[in-house]
Amino acid sequence: MYLLKEDFLDFPIGEFPYDKNHSAMGEYHYVNYPGYRGRWNDPVCNHAYNGQGASWIITEYDGKHFMEQMRIRNDKPHRTFPTLTSGDRFWKDYELEVKMRMFTTKWGTAGIGFCCQNSMNLLVLVFEEKCLRLEYRHKEEIEIIGSVPFDYNCDDYYVLKVNVNGDHVVCFVDGKQYFDVHTEYAKQGGKVAITASVPAQFEYVNVTTDDENAVKIDNARLEYKRSCEEAQKKYPKMKLVKKIDLKDFGTGRQVRFGHLLGNNEYQIVLAQCQKRVNRDAYGTISCLTAIDLDGNVLWQHGEPTTNTELGTISADMPMQIYDIDGDGFDEVITAKNFEVLILDGRTGEVKKRAKSPLSTAEEDGTIIGVPDKVYAFDRINPDGMRICNFRGLDKPRDILIKDRYCRVYALNDNLEVMWHFQSDKNTGHFPFAIDINGDGHDELLVGYNMLDCHGKKIWTMPVSEDHIDEIVPGMFVSGPNKGKRYFACVAGKEGFIISDFEGNLVKKEGIGHAQRVSIANYCPDKEGYEMVVVNFWGHQGIIYFYDSEGQPLWEMENEMNGNLLTPVNWTGDGQDFILTNADPEQGGLLDGNGIQVVKFPDDGHPTLCAEAVNLYGDARDEIVTWDYNSMYIYTQDDSPKDDVYAPVKYPEFNASNYRGEYSYPKEFMDKIING
Repeated sequence: MYLLKEDFLDFPIGEFPYDKNHSAMGEYHYVNYPGYRGRWNDPVCNHAYNGQGASWIITEYDGKHFMEQMRIRNDKPHRTFPTLTSGDRFWKDYELEVKMRMFTTKWGTAGIGFCCQNSMNLLVLVFEEKCLRLEYRHKEEIEIIGSVPFDYNCDDYYVLKVNVNGDHVVCFVDGKQYFDVHTEYAKQGGKVAITASVPAQFEYVNVTTDDENAVKIDNARLEYKRSCEEAQKKYPKMKLVKKIDLKDFGTGRQVRFGHLLGNNEYQIVLAQCQKRVNRDAYGTISCLTAIDLDGNVLWQHGEPTTNTELGTISADMPMQIYDIDGDGFDEVITAKNFEVLILDGRTGEVKKRAKSPLSTAEEDGTIIGVPDKVYAFDRINPDGMRICNFRGLDKPRDILIKDRYCRVYALNDNLEVMWHFQSDKNTGHFPFAIDINGDGHDELLVGYNMLDCHGKKIWTMPVSEDHIDEIVPGMFVSGPNKGKRYFACVAGKEGFIISDFEGNLVKKEGIGHAQRVSIANYCPDKEGYEMVVVNFWGHQGIIYFYDSEGQPLWEMENEMNGNLLTPVNWTGDGQDFILTNADPEQGGLLDGNGIQVVKFPDDGHPTLCAEAVNLYGDARDEIVTWDYNSMYIYTQDDSPKDDVYAPVKYPEFNASNYRGEYSYPKEFMDKIING
């Protein structure tokens, strides 16, 4: 019987759906780009495609439809293979047959994929370098299982066929057998794929299996579904407690939570933004709106708009909510129009202001990551902001601002510049401040460089390319590194990095463009705290799960972007769950085995953004979802509860779209800080 019979006739002539801006929105927004996909998924996104249109197009000739791949390079941001996948990870023991043609034979690769658990974990039968090759692709490694000369050309169509039975793989081209091998990689089973790194045309894709095996596949899929449903019965469900109309002040993930009115209740600040000069390189806040949890507007700073295109920005905005002057009321620390501002949280009135630092002309040629090799303004346009304690005071009162990728500035609470550092390596998005030597003063991990409290470099990691997107501190509790404190970092094409507090690399794994990371007690039956990572640019949306020593346990691809990996204290019993996104079918909360344990209700809630925040009642987290129009807040349907677990998490006054997340018992966090 057919698992898939595809001739692409159901597809309209045109482009396969994709992000027309090739933007970073999907790093932390869940965006479902419109268009007909049939039974196919495109797991590849790439900022290098900007201005180049779609990777895949549907064409017609002589009454037939063809799926065509149109990319001509695959070296950025790392080696990437444009791919369309179909099926699911439960497919096993099938025959795959594809008719295809390469439009160029001078370079590149084209063919079919099978036993595809994700787009970076699959077997492929491809034409490459005038050979027919059987390869296993996993993460950034490629293992050639078999290779024979093959004089393919640009005019002929070739029928590629693969039979998979357990670990046995037999490969054919135009009915002639070329490979007959046994490989453990085939036993994993999985989706099928068409893949090419040069222009190529695919006429049909057929996948067949016998009736008995089709039943086994269905049963495996149903068994996973039953496992999720049984788990979901054990845990509290989501209950909607608030629905807020965001009127004309809605935004993407530029939202902060704090106590503007000096009481135990939370208030929310939403920032609308605009882009200047070059995409997201110089984003700026256009309007701040403060509301309470009933949606009542407390104040606004700036002019709101319903033009969501202005707010569609994939960068951090400079704003935090924090009681920086110790008066018992949180202030809003922000920047606008080349000024750093401290706003009264109750009224939005300016309490303090200062011009942002000057960008000297002498620095222009040496500024990392600046478009057009010149800084666009005389003064710094702050890209992000965090609260630090460089002076070793009784509480943090220092403000760190930065430009996009090169310079950081430490300001005191009077907005005076104490020091500034221009990096020789990309600073990344959100430097991490922590007292690593116990002297009461924060040090600062700026990209790959560690600075002391005066902005002087202490050490640098032996990594030079790309930049760190997120940083989480941790400590090994067993194994050869027991007791060693570390930073878990995701660093783009440099992959997943674990460094100790002296800058020595403990682990460096190429998983594609590593984007997000969190550490929490995802597996209470295991020692220590587990790590979870997801990638984005290139082959996106693959979730990698590691034990407390950084050893891989499992990986999965949910075919969605916006995977947040936020640890959620949902049950209050010491176990954390993983928030992916707010999709009602495939999103929600996962446990440490990859089981969907809590689903979002299918109630029309917004799915663009999601966050876990402890807003009400007991110490457990609520889930907040929002888009440009509305905000929903969910709590547990059995809340509140007394005496529940209250972990230490990333402080609310240092919110960022580029912060790694953690959830630890207080005593464990104290060990990380104090050694």
